[in-house]
Amino acid sequence: MSLDKALAEAMNTVPECVAGAYIDIESGLLLSVKTLDSHPQAVLDMVAAATADMFQGPNVSQIEKHFKASRGQKDATSHYFNEFLVFSDNLIHVFLRTKKFPDHVVSFVCRKSANIGMVLAKSRMAIDGLSSAV
Repeated sequence: MSLDKALAEAMNTVPECVAGAYIDIESGLLLSVKTLDSHPQAVLDMVAAATADMFQGPNVSQIEKHFKASRGQKDATSHYFNEFLVFSDNLIHVFLRTKKFPDHVVSFVCRKSANIGMVLAKSRMAIDGLSSAV
């Protein structure tokens, strides 16, 4: 199954989902995106860049390094931050690092009226299927 099709199917399972994206944060590329509304390509590109900053920006990388050192973790490839939830005025934004490809992030955007527990659970359930489509 193509990544675009897998993303569309995953969005159908996440409550009140209005957008989804699959992002390679190492390259900063948006590998797949689907939205119910149209958005300029420049805005979508900024989403990919902002996601990369959120997961591996210089300050986040320093925090991860500090946390790993304080916990005696030596694995340089593992990541301390794997999920982010962002609440805006009208939306819930979920960002999940995939296990299969640690430099890939899946993002779902849902209406704020959605049940946050279900949004998170369904988003997590979609990760493996999306990773398999890459």
